[in-house]
Order: sequence, then structure tokens, then C-alpha cells
Amino acid sequence: MIPLSPSSAISFPISSRSNTSIRGEKQWLGCFLMKTKPTCLRLSNGFRARAKAASNANWKAIDIPPQWYNLISDLPVKPPPQLHPKTFEPVKPEDLAALFPDELIKQEATNEKFIDIPEEVLDIYSLWRPTPLIRAKRLEKLLNTPAKIYYKYEGVSPAGSHKPNTAVPQVFYNARQGVKNVVTETGAGQWGSSLAFACSLFGLDCEVWQVRASYDQKPYRRLMMETWGAKVHPSPSSITHAGREILQKDPSSPGSLGIAISEAVEVAARNTDTKYCLGSVLNHVLLHQTIIGEECLKQMEAVGETPDVIIGCTGGGSNFAGLSFPFIREKLSGKINPVIRAVEPTACPSLTKGVYAYDYGDTAGMTPLMKMHTLGHDFIPDPIHAGGLRYHGMAPLISHVYELGFMEAIAIPQTECFQAALQFARSEGLIPAPEPTHAIAATIREALHCRETGEAKVILMAMCGHGHFDLTSYEKYLRGNMVDLSFEEEKIQASLARVPQVKA
Repeated sequence: MIPLSPSSAISFPISSRSNTSIRGEKQWLGCFLMKTKPTCLRLSNGFRARAKAASNANWKAIDIPPQWYNLISDLPVKPPPQLHPKTFEPVKPEDLAALFPDELIKQEATNEKFIDIPEEVLDIYSLWRPTPLIRAKRLEKLLNTPAKIYYKYEGVSPAGSHKPNTAVPQVFYNARQGVKNVVTETGAGQWGSSLAFACSLFGLDCEVWQVRASYDQKPYRRLMMETWGAKVHPSPSSITHAGREILQKDPSSPGSLGIAISEAVEVAARNTDTKYCLGSVLNHVLLHQTIIGEECLKQMEAVGETPDVIIGCTGGGSNFAGLSFPFIREKLSGKINPVIRAVEPTACPSLTKGVYAYDYGDTAGMTPLMKMHTLGHDFIPDPIHAGGLRYHGMAPLISHVYELGFMEAIAIPQTECFQAALQFARSEGLIPAPEPTHAIAATIREALHCRETGEAKVILMAMCGHGHFDLTSYEKYLRGNMVDLSFEEEKIQASLARVPQVKA
């Protein structure tokens, strides 16, 4: 791979009529970024002329940010510590050594504001980063709204989502420490496929427990993981003690991310040559994802816009945190003042219906206790199509930010989300994964509100991945077979009753 110098980066505006992508030497047109000079591209004469004219405009170059950002360093109140699952005392680095490599343990607890991204990681990031920031002009026209809608699109990564942003550094740090095997869980399969991709680059073995509902719904995600060399099990499985216990209680269990985490952690804890990787929730995962927001800040500046509203879907929270945390930094400094809105499914509403309490990150109670918004660690959500959002708790750092009042949250049912996805796909051309359809639905709500009020707000949306492997979900919606699944109050109350009682 040939490294690109800063002088080769050119940013330029594209009209709504030329929202087109051309993938040659990893270039993108139709966004606000191009990493080499237009003369290197095979374009029609007319397009080449427009590109050349745009390249001569006074636009700021966009490069891959060299550092991740740690929001904790700027918060007026620091988040509560993680607690040991047995003693309820604050977790020490040695308590995590069986699961994570040393560098990730340091990143989990650091108060440093910026963490340098290793050159080896930047080199792999350059396969798809920077990712495009795109103005959704056709969607704006469809909605007849005065609002401007932008989306930061992470679906251009090899795995098709934002998840490689943390999979690559996690595998890199494990490989550097001599680890040979990593295990993990996955819901929709975006995280599992991302980790399998990263392991294939660094020569590590990868074993994945995929939530049963998604394992059945999304066979091509499983095949994607296997293509990159991973071994994939449906969860709950008979391989682990945690899985067998669940199957004894409910042989047809659809599984959950909490159960899959328990199975992966169990395997890592009993094998000294194996470490565990997590795709969301923990501080170091959110840290790695801030490359999204750091890029987007530069891109918004390049197009002369400041967002009034920032919207992202939330399950464990890594995609939402990745986009929003750098903007929260700017908000805390008084430079901007956007509304920051998380969107979750009504069937798994941890922020809007959960309690803020210490709880386990997994179903079996093997992980550290984390102060977070939770529905209870043994809550098993209904099998909605957005498998990546079926998690009982919210990332502790997002929960803390929510408690401090720096963001808000809403929940939207899945049929409204898929209707929004069709509007998006039929105007912008991209088929979104089920998870970001929640952000799209909330964005459409906001844009329609602007139509009523006449406000020309700038809306920035996190578009975390494509839905090419989720077409069976679209088929169910298009055939009229999709229904809204909602939580049962009694079910949540029973689960919350089993949350550990920890004194604050």
C-alpha cells in the first residue's frame, strides 16, 4: 500500500446531481473527500472538468485523524468505576488481565485526552478511511423540508460497518502481545465479521458466538465471518456452561448479546492463550470509534456547516459515541450547541425505560459490574431485526453523559424505522442496515418538524452500515409480515429485580 502525503488530499463540494462513487485507488466522489488529484481518475471529460474546477476551490484537506479522543478527560464529573463481580470493589488492572491485553486495559482507565493511533492501525484504516460525509439532498427534496441533512457513512469499510474501527486496533494490540486466539460475541454479525476481518490481517484465530436469532436471520453474515477464517457458533450453545444453562431453561431461546458475551468470556477465562474482544460498551471501544467524529468535525468545517442536531442509533452505543463524543467536546467548550439525540428500539429501551444502576455486562454475571442504564442483565429482548441493538444495557460512558444532561434519547418501533429506510433507499440509493434505520426515522421526524416550523436546521446523522446482508428483514417488511415488538413491563420489572444491589 502506498502512503498518501497530506499534499495529495483534496476536499471538494459535489452537487446533488453528482452524488456518485468511483472506487479506484480508494477514492470517493459524491462525498466531501478525495485523497488524490482528479487527474489520477478515469473520468468523463465533463466530470473531469468539474472535478478539476472543484479541486481549485479553497477547500480544506481532510486526512485520517492521527489520534483517538477520550471524552472522560473533559467531563466535569468523572464516571463511576467498574466493580469486581465478586467483591464489588473497584476493578484493578490485574483483574482484567485474563481477558484483555495490557494496552487495552490502560486505555480502558486512562484520563489522557488523546491517544496516538499506531502506524500499523492507520495503515489499515487507510483502506477505507476517511469515510464520506454526504448531504442527503434527494431525501430533503422528498420530505420538502428546509432542513439540511448530512450523514456520515461507515458502510464503506470491508465489513460494511463502523465496527472495524475498533476491531483492527484490538487485534493489533493482542497480536503485539503474542496472543494467538481471540473470542467474541456478535448480534447482527457486523462486529463478528469485523473481528474476523482484522484477525485475518494479523494471523490470529477467531471464534465467535452469534446471537441465535441473528444466526438464523442473517446466514450471509456467518458466511462472511467464515470466509475471513472465523469459527462461528449460535448462542446459546451447548459448548459452554453459560449456554447450557440457558438451553435447559429454554431450548428455543433466541439468545441475546448478554448471553453471547457470557459464552465468549467463559472460553477466554479458561484458556490462557485466548483473549476476549468486545465490540461495544467499554471505554476503549468507544475511544477507537471517535475517529468517526474527529473526521466529521473536519468535514463539516470544510463544507461550512455546524450541526444543530446530531442523531445516532444506540444498542451498546459505540457508533453513537464515535460520532457524538468529539462534538460533545466542542459543546462543552462553548464552540457549538447541538442537540445530541440517541435513538433506540422500543423493544429494548435501556436509556428511556431502564434504570441507572450497577449491573453485569453479561447474562451469567462474569463481567465487571458497570454503572449503566440497564433493563437487567438477564433481560432477553424480543428478536427484532436490528440484532445489533438487542443489548440489555447502555455503555457506561454514554449512560454517564446522559445522566449529566449532555444528550437526550428516544425510542422508535421497527416498522417506522423500516418505512424510513425505504424512503432513504429510494431517494439516496443506499440500503441501510436495520440498526441505523432508527437514526433515519428520527432524522425524518426532525426534518418534518422543520417543515412545519420553517427552521432550516442542519441535521447530522450517523449511518453506521449497509444492509446488503439484511434483505430478509426488508422482505418481511415489504410483504407486510413485520410487526412492532415491544417490551413487557412485567418482564422488565422481573429482570430489574435481579440487578445486584450495590451501594453507590
